[in-house]
Amino acid sequence: MTAPAAFRDGIRRVNGAPMVVAGTFALTLFVALPLSYALRGMIAAHLDQSLAADAAAAGTNSDWWQDFSAQAWGLGTTFVPSIVGFGAVLDNLSGLLDNTGLATTIAGVTAAWLVLWSFVSGGVIDRFARGRPTRSHGFFAACGIHFWRFLRVGAVAWLAYSFLFEYVHGWIFTIVEGLTADVTVERTAFAYRAGGYLVFGLLLMACNVVFDYARVRIVVEDRRSALGALLAGARFVARHAGAAVGLYALNAVAFLLLVSIYAAIAPGAPGSGLSMWLVLGLGEGYILARHYLKLLFYASETAFFQGALAHAAYTAAPAVEWPDSPAAESIANADPAAVS
Repeated sequence: MTAPAAFRDGIRRVNGAPMVVAGTFALTLFVALPLSYALRGMIAAHLDQSLAADAAAAGTNSDWWQDFSAQAWGLGTTFVPSIVGFGAVLDNLSGLLDNTGLATTIAGVTAAWLVLWSFVSGGVIDRFARGRPTRSHGFFAACGIHFWRFLRVGAVAWLAYSFLFEYVHGWIFTIVEGLTADVTVERTAFAYRAGGYLVFGLLLMACNVVFDYARVRIVVEDRRSALGALLAGARFVARHAGAAVGLYALNAVAFLLLVSIYAAIAPGAPGSGLSMWLVLGLGEGYILARHYLKLLFYASETAFFQGALAHAAYTAAPAVEWPDSPAAESIANADPAAVS
């Protein structure tokens, strides 16, 4: 299977699983709501019954916002103007590339979300691998089966990403700073820094691809060993490097297209009434689209893996007893004429 064919197949599989898209979006919303409620309390306590409260209710009050930011602590430090509209996308990207630390509260919630995603993603990949509805009992059975395996893969991923951000990022930009120390042309200095970002981004991409295919192999081949799946994922990427990179690039282009569209239509600071709800609606729509693309990564990689290793097509009937793997279901449901 070629990268474009896998990408198209991934779109078909995600479009055929709207409840998976809605469910993953709801999961993120569920995790974010407690933080939103806590931040609401901080803002309400700072506004109290002051005149600034009336001004804030009528629209964005930049003077009050600066005053709030000056005294904020913990979660409150994340309530900055860059969270509005497209600024949030740029702020997140800048934080990733520049290795900016997260607030303690945000880091804790992010870790909790990653654990929840480790649980849910087993069912997600299983659903895409089978290419048919698995219903709630089948979905959560797959989640439970693969959770501890994914958690072990996640632990290795945490070590790898920690090493990249803690040491490799510093090494790369120490070299960049040395190269730009005596540079007087701003364009040249920018090019060196962009090169540093590119090198670091490629390293992140390489790790991401290997860990993704390790998860796919765990589900499709019902692998018990996380280490074995990681080695198998690395071998698969090495053998199909061109197509794997091409598929990753197609997914990346889809993300850049989404970001470009959001940058073009995202409004600035909201006012009150309809404009406030418009900003909120567009932001939530962007987050929903990001979930769609995240699932598209998994679906297209699953389709590519199945096609590249000549796994039989996954059929819808008849149902099998859990916890048979998708590969076992494929063999059991295959047309006898096709395997003879």
